Amino acid sequence: MTSPVYLFDLASRQAQWLAARQTTISGNIANANTPGYRARDVEPFVDILDKTKLAMAATNNGHIGFDASRPDAMKVKKADTWDTVYSRNSVSMEQELIKAGEVDRQHSLNTSIIKAFHRMLMSTVRT
Repeated sequence: MTSPVYLFDLASRQAQWLAARQTTISGNIANANTPGYRARDVEPFVDILDKTKLAMAATNNGHIGFDASRPDAMKVKKADTWDTVYSRNSVSMEQELIKAGEVDRQHSLNTSIIKAFHRMLMSTVRT
């Protein structure tokens, strides 16, 4: 019997994180003209991944054990910004657009890896 593949779970977690980050970026852009608004960002995915304690699955007693723990909720924090304008608003449109581009690239990479893994998995099932 084959053991479950957790790559799809990992990709799903990253997709959820990317959605949360894109929502936060959108909120920053929407409040770009709000006086006193402070730009926010989510906790980096690496930190969230470190908290999941993702381990290898054990198929034999001699193998490393497996502990399937769920990640903690994503924390939104105040972002480090480039400047503060006269209205005390810390949103930098350039910085937010750069972040949005990073999210797009990471989502594309995530999707490409999953598609390639799915093709590989399907080719092994067919043979």
